[in-house]
Amino acid sequence: MVGLCCAAAMSLQGCVEMVVGSAVVGTFAATDRRTFGAQTEDKAIVIKGETRVSRLLGKNGHVNVNSFNRRVLLTGEVVDENAKAAAEREMLAVEGVVSVMNELQVASSSDFAARSNDTLLTTKVKATFVDNKEVQANAIKVVTEAGVVYLMGRVTQREGNLAADLSSSISGVRKVVKVFEYITEAEWKEYQATPNKTENKN
Repeated sequence: MVGLCCAAAMSLQGCVEMVVGSAVVGTFAATDRRTFGAQTEDKAIVIKGETRVSRLLGKNGHVNVNSFNRRVLLTGEVVDENAKAAAEREMLAVEGVVSVMNELQVASSSDFAARSNDTLLTTKVKATFVDNKEVQANAIKVVTEAGVVYLMGRVTQREGNLAADLSSSISGVRKVVKVFEYITEAEWKEYQATPNKTENKN
């Protein structure tokens, strides 16, 4: 079933719903290591950021905005270094953003085939996480651009290294970049023992 999802280049949520049912998807959202406040704020950051960058660049670029625990990752292509710097400034001006990792490339915009391949690679990486019992798939956000896989999330060093190794084993992945926010094993055990997480801006 996972293979069928990958062949169709569907999103992870679509794949997971087909494989394990929508109830588990709801559980994934509920067990996200971000607080509910951070999850909501990340969605707002992405919407605001995409709007601001689109208004700034118009059709002169292809920029993807992703946010995890208020830490933003910019990927895609822009026309020059000035546009790259301007996009970063726009994101830093968005309320709630803690930091910006600017991975924009000065190049022509990628075509549909390249973006479809990136979507497929993302799906394969996430499916590999789901299959592996030592990686909590919903704790890691996967972003792929031009065959480069970016991994975001709140993980332990051990989890991060394992996730990177699994990602690099996927055929077609050119490079893996860890954009993790690391927590200690003790913090992870404390998280597991505390059902009701409080808001943490750190």
